[in-house]
Amino acid sequence: MSALALHDIQPSPASLAELKRRVQAHAARKPAVYELLDQTGGTIYVGKAKDVRTRLLSYFTAAWPDSKSARLIRCAADLRWRYVPSEFAALLEEQRLISSLRPPYNVSGNASRASLAFIKLTKAPASRLVVSESARDPASLYYGPFRGRGKAADAVRTLADLLGLRDCADRQPMRFADQPSLFDAPIAPACIRHELGTCLGPCAARCSIDRYGDAVGRARAFLEGRAAGPLDRILDAMAGAAEAQEFERAALWRTKFDELTWLFAALARLRAAIEGLGFVYAVPGADGPESDRLYCIRHGVVRAVAVPPTTPIERAAFAETARRLALDEGPAPVARNGAEMTQLLLVMSWFRRNPEEYERTTPYRRWITAPA
Repeated sequence: MSALALHDIQPSPASLAELKRRVQAHAARKPAVYELLDQTGGTIYVGKAKDVRTRLLSYFTAAWPDSKSARLIRCAADLRWRYVPSEFAALLEEQRLISSLRPPYNVSGNASRASLAFIKLTKAPASRLVVSESARDPASLYYGPFRGRGKAADAVRTLADLLGLRDCADRQPMRFADQPSLFDAPIAPACIRHELGTCLGPCAARCSIDRYGDAVGRARAFLEGRAAGPLDRILDAMAGAAEAQEFERAALWRTKFDELTWLFAALARLRAAIEGLGFVYAVPGADGPESDRLYCIRHGVVRAVAVPPTTPIERAAFAETARRLALDEGPAPVARNGAEMTQLLLVMSWFRRNPEEYERTTPYRRWITAPA
């Protein structure tokens, strides 16, 4: 159903009244995630609420047709909700459901993330660097987020050119040099970048799989702060141009240097922020101590959830989980998939909006060394 159809839906008083009666009769003032369903039982929208009763009832009192909530409830043939221990749990569960169900009326990300960009490293063997406004592909690695697509795109172009990474579409066939039996005659590169020296030419058997993989490895090392080789190469080129008094060429290299140093610094700031999001987060439940939860967060992602331990055996088991996660250095600030990047953004946003929640966090060492 298109966005236009959402506006065109006409109210159905009988069905609306029945849905409202069900909410009034059964919904409690508790944290929950909820789904709006179509006539086939498919989920068209997922939401979260600290107080699901109040949130759902607000759909029925929203102004028609100006309010999106009013239009959404008129698209729904049914609704359902599920209670969770806390508002934080609702936030995480909403993200999980949106990722798995892909409801048509959930906007990808939200308005506050519209200006964010991610650097995406696609899967092997001929990986490429792409600047993306979303982080959905489970087979790719993601770096970021960055404010503003323009600077990230310029830096990615410079990095790809320096390392010889391709920028052609995924549908372009790759033909590596160590696959000679596949070719009877030389293959022309698909674009001019190989002739310019800015692409290794994996589409035309101009490099081996290992050589291209080495270039991808150097890109990862730069993006993960483990090596600054591309910057050294630019400095050498700048010095050579200046010595030859080719000042225009030196200025071009200076621009490339500025682009990569911006990216390197932005990634360093992200690493520092993400490293700070590594702790055990104790969240009190809405239904009392039995619904309390411990969230083990590492590099801004929830790696484990547990009920607070009360017995020596439970404490020993949780201490082992804490020890394992404390030793997990990880490749921050890279996310293993789009879902992790989305959760990273949610966790960062949660603590930015609720800085007092840091008081509920404890370092992993406290749990590792706690007496049994």
